[in-house]
Amino acid sequence: MKKSKSSDSLRPFSSVVFDGDERAAARAMLYPVGFKPEDFKKPLIGVASTWGNVTPCNMHIDKLALESEKGANAAGGKAIVFNTITISDGISMGSEGMKYSLVSREVIADSIETVVGCAGMDGFVAIGGCDKNMPGSIIAMARLNRPSVFVYGGTILPGCITGDTRKLDIVSVFEAIGAHANKKIGDAEFQAIEQCAIPGPGSCGGMYTANTMASAIEALGMSLPNSSAQNAISPAKLDDCRRAGACVIEMLKQGIRPLDILTKKAFENAIAVVIALSGSTNAVLHLLAIAHAAKVKLALDDFTRVGKNVPVLADLKPSGKHLMSELVAIGGIRPLMKMLLDKGLLHGDALTVTGETMAQTLANVKPYPASQTIIQPFDKPIKKDSHLVILRGNLASEGAVAKLTSKEGLKFTGRARVFNSEEAALEKILDGSIVKGDVVVIRYEGPRGGPGMREMLSPTSAIMGKGLGKDVALITDGRFSGGSHGFVVGHITPEAYVGGTLALVKNGDSITIDAEKRQINLDIPAKEMAVRRKAWKKPAPRYTRGVLAKYAAHVTSASLGAVTDMDLKL
Repeated sequence: MKKSKSSDSLRPFSSVVFDGDERAAARAMLYPVGFKPEDFKKPLIGVASTWGNVTPCNMHIDKLALESEKGANAAGGKAIVFNTITISDGISMGSEGMKYSLVSREVIADSIETVVGCAGMDGFVAIGGCDKNMPGSIIAMARLNRPSVFVYGGTILPGCITGDTRKLDIVSVFEAIGAHANKKIGDAEFQAIEQCAIPGPGSCGGMYTANTMASAIEALGMSLPNSSAQNAISPAKLDDCRRAGACVIEMLKQGIRPLDILTKKAFENAIAVVIALSGSTNAVLHLLAIAHAAKVKLALDDFTRVGKNVPVLADLKPSGKHLMSELVAIGGIRPLMKMLLDKGLLHGDALTVTGETMAQTLANVKPYPASQTIIQPFDKPIKKDSHLVILRGNLASEGAVAKLTSKEGLKFTGRARVFNSEEAALEKILDGSIVKGDVVVIRYEGPRGGPGMREMLSPTSAIMGKGLGKDVALITDGRFSGGSHGFVVGHITPEAYVGGTLALVKNGDSITIDAEKRQINLDIPAKEMAVRRKAWKKPAPRYTRGVLAKYAAHVTSASLGAVTDMDLKL
């Protein structure tokens, strides 16, 4: 633990903004928002709120931000709450609007960096709910390298229908679309699922991207212990927010900054926890981007290396049975992390925002109740190694990411059914055109080609709803929601728009996906491949103005995290 600094060093940035007669105008601007003369001698702590009524994931975060403000103020700081944006993947999924989703990660990171940097904040808390809030916040923390703590807005409770024992969530709705199209459920049940699946505030309830990234951030050491496993509406979450505000002050005193925490060991811890929880493929994309911001060398092959030793232990949705709220009820992810630590699968010496090492924070964690069935023991894992399988081959020379728990099988060879957009594929899945043995190919949906790398939850859910989960594969240069499951491969790089092999696939071609050999290949002769490559022409960009055009012009490959600030030349 680092020694406390003197009180003069607790205001390295705000002192420049506020101190001295020449800064009187700056001070004058803040009296109307509640500052008193004595506040200008306190550390200035930002509270970045991602509140918005555009999604239930974030609808309560304005209240959580006020609790973090109280915590920072009680610890001797002066807090200012400010907002950044949020979007809803669940609402925009399957539409043109989803192209803005991954873009929002960059907007969130840029906006937090902008406000904290402009206002001279000495540290900050960031509170996120929906998927992109989380990596966006941590990217900003890494760039700014000022004492900061992330707070997860918390998971939603399950929805239910009167007289029905099913625990519903947003994926229940997406899969009901396919079931309804296949006449497996009637109109009344379909409407009931739609109206009852989302009962209130909080992020989507399975081990989808929000809960995955919250868990990864806790494993990185950037949130307080157990922040990732609390219900959105709970006394525990309010307390978490207050303690986060106070923690930033303590980090200032101890001289702890994000880049002290975001080390290679921290990222390996995050990868291990994501694998054990059977987390979202989006974790690969976001951890690569966070590592880039922290100037830590992290690559796709690191996920393979770590994943060879870490089993899948959590029986959580989408591929499992249980919801995050059920895991919360038995102790959250801390006992699982202790299990991993005791097996030598976590770096116990990694630093956390508490000032303690990961091992110290886990020392007194109690094991799960003996009767629970959500987290499996090491001798009976759901899968003996990672479900996040990095594939390479002539279809993905720079890599692709598959999410395979082994329930889907480990090898698939089928005939290509090629679509140049998500909408075109979904239409043919729902009308029954896609049949057993097909490999659905959705291309020109990558970071540049989409642009924005849309999530394919609608088509994957439709496949599951149609009962084809084990009989049809889906591959794409787009990505997947954490709610997607089945035989799916995403993040195919190089993407089709830049001339990747995916652009050369034709209907009826044989495609082989082999998770054991970690390969994905288009089964055509090299001579035929060369002929097709010579004939291929790059499509015109779909957007030529606005944020999507700017994003497409700057974004890098998914294999690098789809970041937008690499190798910028002035």
